[in-house]
Order: sequence, then C-alpha cells, then structure tokens
Amino acid sequence: MSLPSGVRHALREVVPDVGLALLMLAAGLAMTHWFPEINGISWRGPDATPDRVAGTVVLVVACAGEVLRRVLPLAGVALVAPAVLGGALWVGTTDVVVLLVLADLLYCAVLHTGRRTGRAVAAVGLIGAGTVALGVLLDESGPVVVSSLINLVLVVVIPVAWAAEVRRHRDVAEAERVRADQTARMVELDRAAAVAAERARMARDLHDVVAGRLSAIALQAEAALQPGVDDDTGRRVLGAVRESGVAALGEMRTLIGLLRDGDAADPPGAPPRLGELEPLLRTARAAGLSVALVDERDPARAQDLPVAVELAGYRILQESLTNAAKHAPGSCVVVELTTPGTELVLRVGNGPAAGRRKRLPGTNAGTGLEGLAERARAVGGSCDAGPDGAGGWAVRAVFPLQRVPAEERTAGR
Repeated sequence: MSLPSGVRHALREVVPDVGLALLMLAAGLAMTHWFPEINGISWRGPDATPDRVAGTVVLVVACAGEVLRRVLPLAGVALVAPAVLGGALWVGTTDVVVLLVLADLLYCAVLHTGRRTGRAVAAVGLIGAGTVALGVLLDESGPVVVSSLINLVLVVVIPVAWAAEVRRHRDVAEAERVRADQTARMVELDRAAAVAAERARMARDLHDVVAGRLSAIALQAEAALQPGVDDDTGRRVLGAVRESGVAALGEMRTLIGLLRDGDAADPPGAPPRLGELEPLLRTARAAGLSVALVDERDPARAQDLPVAVELAGYRILQESLTNAAKHAPGSCVVVELTTPGTELVLRVGNGPAAGRRKRLPGTNAGTGLEGLAERARAVGGSCDAGPDGAGGWAVRAVFPLQRVPAEERTAGR
C-alpha cells in the first residue's frame, strides 16, 4: 500500500531531522556527563547549583522539538521555548545544546513559514529576548550580566536576523524568477505575433501572385480553347500566357528570395513599383480588358515615393485588375493616379462586363478585398471598394506620402 505524496514528503523532511535530534541528544548527555563545568550556562551566577535531572528533562524536550524544525517549526518553538525559560528559572542553568536547538528552531520558524508568520515570530522572539535582558539587568550585575546578554544575542537575535535576511534574499530571487518568466512569456507572445504578421504578409503576396498571374493565365488559356480561334490569335494568346507565366515565376522567385537569409549568390529582386505598370497593364489587356492609364501625379513626387507605398499600390492595382478580369470580362478599366495634397490616390474603375462572367476554380476565396484593405492600412492608408453607381465597380486607395516607418514598410510587402 503506497503512502500519499504529502505523507511521503513529510517523512523525507522528518527523517534527517530525527537523526539530527538524536545526535544533539547524545552530544548534550555526553557534555553533561563528562564536561559539566562548560556545558551549563548559568543565569544566576557561578554559585548556582544546577539540577541535573531537570536539565536532562529540558534537553530531552528540546531534542524532541528539533524533530519538527522543518515540518512544524512553530510547534517546535512553542515546545522548546517554555522548556528553556522554565529551565532558566527553576534549574538556574541551560545546556549549550538546548540553546543551539532553540536558535535553530527560531531560524527555521522565521525562514520556513509564511511571510507574516515569520515576521511575527521574529518580533515575538526579539521582544522576548528584550524582556529577559531587562530582567537580567535588574537582577544581576557585573560579568554575569554581560555573559547573559551575549547568550541572548547569540541564541535569539542573530538567528532571527540571519533568517530574516536569508528570507529577504530568497523573496527577491523568487520575484526575479517570476519577472523573468513574465518577460519570457512576453517575448514568446511578441514572437508569435511577429510570426503571425509575417505569415499574413506572405499569404497576401502569394494571393497576389496566384490570383493575379495564374488567374490571367487561366482566362487566356480559356480564350485560346474557344472554337473558331485562328492561328494568329492563338499564338498571340499563347504569347500572353507565356509572358504571364514568366512574370509569375519571377515574382515567386522574388518572394522565395525574401524568405532566405540573404544568399549572396541568389539575391532577391527589387519589389515592383508604380512606375513599372506597363507589363501589368499588358497582362490585363491580354486577359480581355480594355485598360487606360491616367497618370496625373506630380513628377517630383512620383520619383520619391516610399517603397512600401509603391509596393502596396502596385499590389492593389494588380488585384483590382484581376478582379475585373474575373468578374467583368471585356470591360473598360480606367486606372487613375493622382497626388492631391500630401496623399497618393489610386482609383481603378471598370464598367459593366462586356462578356460572360468567368468562374475559375479556386477564385472565390473571398480574401481579395480584405487583402486590399490590409495592404493600405499597413502603410497608413485606406482602401474602399464597391459599386460606382453606373453598373461598374471602383476601387479607391489613398496612401500618405510622408516617410513610412520601417516596421510598416515591412508589413506592407
């Protein structure tokens, strides 16, 4: 039959203390028998005659209290302190071993109990020592007073003060450990948030590449498969498919390069910019859209846009053209770029569909418009999309032209 864990723990604590108590009992009896002249500390002067029988009883009681030094230190103090006090009053002397037991129990009572309990034990011990010292001062004089006060300091004051200091250092160490654990948890939460943000950024980039380039490839391939397509049109469509595929591979290669740790042999390409829209517009035209670009930006501002703003604007335009090709095939699309005040405004509007709406596998995930808004917010801007009131659809994104913080530039990729 196995014992409960609490009982096993108590036994592990008590067994060493039982051995210590027996060792102290043997030492006290040996000193009483062989060294009586140095064993007893007299509280009534050198002429007092000690009662050895009563002193042995006090020794046995004190050693019994030593067994409780770690499991029940308060009970040990409550058992030994009256025995020591009674021995001092009625026996007239106190064995050295008994005083050592009392000092050890006071030390354990301050150190191994609760904080308030330890403080209370320390206060009671010091008050008791002060009371005894006052009684000694009023009753004795000369060397006996000095030795008695020294004994009080050694037995009560030093153990209590030592235990209080050890406890203070232990509490400080525990507080530091808790603070370190909290810091580690905060670091882990920050790391998890950074990983989540990076995964969201990668998801946006992958969505742009897959939904943009590959959707265009699917639309162009479907056009090439229509019955009655002549050879020239088929070759032109296949050329557009090849161009879109090469562009998609290039963007995937750039994204993979950004995920590497700066491989010098394979550096990542530069991110796309709003000044490099012609390949994107050609891809949209090859998908059946009629695209017109109206660039009314201030030339000085257009040359000095933040990289994060340029990339966010490019991705929003790419997704808008992809949505127009999917949901309004053959429509007329107008792309407008303006810089009123301290903002860059990108507007992409398309008219009603001129052909049958395409439904391609995997293009109805519903994350495109949310991705547009996230990209704009990442660089301090905003993006709205909705019907334009004339049967078409419009996307309007506004970006600040002031310098974008580094963390926002990273989030906007």
